[in-house]
Amino acid sequence: MASQKFDVCIVGSGAGASPIAYELSKKGHKVVVLEKGPWFKTKDFSKDEITTTRREVYTPRLEDEPQVIESKNDQGEWESKSTYATGKSFWNGNMVGGSTNLMSGYFHRMKPNDFKLLTTYGKIEGANIVDWPIDYDEMETYFDKVEKTVGISGRIVDHSTLEPRSNDNFPYPPLAENTISSWLDKGANEIGYIAVPIPRAILSLPEGSRSSCFYSNYCGSYGCASDAKGSARVALLDKALETGKCTIIANSKVYKLETNGTGKIISSWYYDADGNKQSIEAKLFVIACQAVETSRLLLMSKNEEFPNGLANNSGLVGKNLIFSAGGTGSGTFRYDNIDQEDAEKLKVPGLFVNRAIQHWYEINDNEKFPKKIKGGTVDFLFEHDNGISKAIRNKKDSEGSLVYGSELKSKIQDYFLNQRKLNFEVFADWLPTDSCYVSLDEKIVDKWGDPVAKIRVDNHSHDIEVGKYLAKKAEALLEKIGATNIKSSINGSPPTNLMAGGCRFGDNSLTSVLDKNCKAHEVENLYVTDGSFMPTGGSVTYTWTIYANSFRVADAILEELKKA
Repeated sequence: MASQKFDVCIVGSGAGASPIAYELSKKGHKVVVLEKGPWFKTKDFSKDEITTTRREVYTPRLEDEPQVIESKNDQGEWESKSTYATGKSFWNGNMVGGSTNLMSGYFHRMKPNDFKLLTTYGKIEGANIVDWPIDYDEMETYFDKVEKTVGISGRIVDHSTLEPRSNDNFPYPPLAENTISSWLDKGANEIGYIAVPIPRAILSLPEGSRSSCFYSNYCGSYGCASDAKGSARVALLDKALETGKCTIIANSKVYKLETNGTGKIISSWYYDADGNKQSIEAKLFVIACQAVETSRLLLMSKNEEFPNGLANNSGLVGKNLIFSAGGTGSGTFRYDNIDQEDAEKLKVPGLFVNRAIQHWYEINDNEKFPKKIKGGTVDFLFEHDNGISKAIRNKKDSEGSLVYGSELKSKIQDYFLNQRKLNFEVFADWLPTDSCYVSLDEKIVDKWGDPVAKIRVDNHSHDIEVGKYLAKKAEALLEKIGATNIKSSINGSPPTNLMAGGCRFGDNSLTSVLDKNCKAHEVENLYVTDGSFMPTGGSVTYTWTIYANSFRVADAILEELKKA
């Protein structure tokens, strides 16, 4: 088949890809989006717990597409294990719209200090901390654009670490809240800090063809049946398609970017749904496959010009991979321990908690740390309503032994009917280090015969210290509002839905892969717009930042296309 020609070829279709497709197609440029996964539509997303917790529907089959995870064993030695062998998938949302289809939509902006971590807090031994080549002011316009274009609901409350804003409120009012939100507000105020409403990329009011939220409490890990969630597919790609200038080719796995020998990509090669090799020619190429797979694609695209992988003569592609540090915690509210009227309000299903604490986004506690350090965010949310997951959490007794029969039934019945669990999630910086990176495995290949990503996972001890500090603060608030069975878990396990780095941007080609506009230093028509560009991740979820930066880069690409 003859190569197809476009102005811009985008590999991937999530938060980093969709703003590029949206903006460029609106300006009349011919854009193609190559997505490795299938093209699910809204009607395909149900609340089927089996599909989500027990089937590889939204992610690749590990038999076909394993990855290799390299981590330290109990003796401190590095061990490599295929995800097919362990059954622990590292994939996240392979489909048109990417993992934004499955996100919970908790959106926080990064703050000014996130962009200047090194300058503000200084070096930390063993961590490759650098400042961003741009600052908060350069991103603020695009954070604002995401609010309006993708659709964010919420309200602004003044607090000690509120970031500067160009408008006074969000475009959509807050989502409906459970009574427990007021408990958190009151409890936080009584112990000296503010519980702030969490902005959500979920519509509280209908907009165009998108309905408002159905309040199912099935946001995280599930696609949205109302289109209220601001996924890349619904909020941006569907509108890009309406221009007639955007083409999406699903089930298309890109395996090589071909250059012409003078530092310029001429074509993107991919396997189509039938396993046939196809190619796309374009003026510009944008890679946004999520951090691990973007690095893998560049490393696979080696040639005489780039013997170590495309744009990798610096040796930095795949390096400084980051996730989100922190962990989780919870507390239980038994209905027989609280006022009956409050218990009935607490039982109301579907309504959101939508509260966060950012009081410790910067920590100045001389008793715990010798100097002022960067802190983080604590989000509060109800336990997910997935019945299978809730039942599985009750399969063991307090000693860790499995329970059966009437004992198990009684335990599950009590859990479902007589109590409700409030969770919290801690977000802190995962500091980049030399021992957390992506490479190609030398032995294991995917179903197309291509080497799979080998992901060495390691974290800095500082991440754990900050995470535990924040968790203790969250536990104190849960105790204040009457929770029992309070606990938390802070560790170095990477959350695969929050990954970044691998192609960090910067002004110096010797210490970064991309320039400040996310164009490769060594390849004149290559941009990378997923979370790979981030040298540090901040102490919030990444999606809003990835969306905003992609809108920013779209403006830079439009300027470049004017010159072409």
